[in-house]
Amino acid sequence: MDYIKEALFLLLHPDAELTQIIGTTLIMSFFSTGISCLLGLPLGVLLGKGRFRGKSLLLRVTNTLMGLPPVVAGLIVFMLFRGVGPFGSLHLMFTVPIMVIAQVLLITPVVTGLSAAAAGEKSALILETARGMRLSGVKQTGLLLRECAPQFVSIALMGFGRSIAEVGAVSLVGGNIQFKTRVMTTAILLESNKGDFRRALALGIILMLISLLANIPAYTLQEKMK
Repeated sequence: MDYIKEALFLLLHPDAELTQIIGTTLIMSFFSTGISCLLGLPLGVLLGKGRFRGKSLLLRVTNTLMGLPPVVAGLIVFMLFRGVGPFGSLHLMFTVPIMVIAQVLLITPVVTGLSAAAAGEKSALILETARGMRLSGVKQTGLLLRECAPQFVSIALMGFGRSIAEVGAVSLVGGNIQFKTRVMTTAILLESNKGDFRRALALGIILMLISLLANIPAYTLQEKMK
């Protein structure tokens, strides 16, 4: 009960650091989820409904990347964007954009794999009906997208959940810098390492509340699509 009271106190009386942490968390999570969906949903639909040589291999690679460990993704991005790396001249290390890049690397395969499964499950019946109605290829794809829309909302929510809860990659490339790249998960880890478990649990409760508030409108939209 004390932890809940402290979480409520922090929410009602946020200091400058907590405000920055929440803001950075939301910016990072929404951008990484949005970019991952823009990349992953079309690729997933193409993989799910398409019939082409090498499809099975691509699906296996995608499914393997869905389990990519966060620290490995962070290490890959770190090696690419560090000072002596191929993209070091961009000077993105220990910034919010590099954290978004690391998360896109993590989330895009998840979005692609799940949307491929959703599209593949419905494509045969929907496309057969669409051809019977003599719809063009573009209209067939549009019909498939509309039918799979509720599943796509769930996939986006899953991507957002992975983004907002991730700690390994963002800690590695972001550096957990106060008032710059510190987010909820890295702040919880820091407070735990300091032994301040009361504040760490309070931050965890706030993180869960943020996730809940983000899910409510998405679930409402999903119900309207059914």
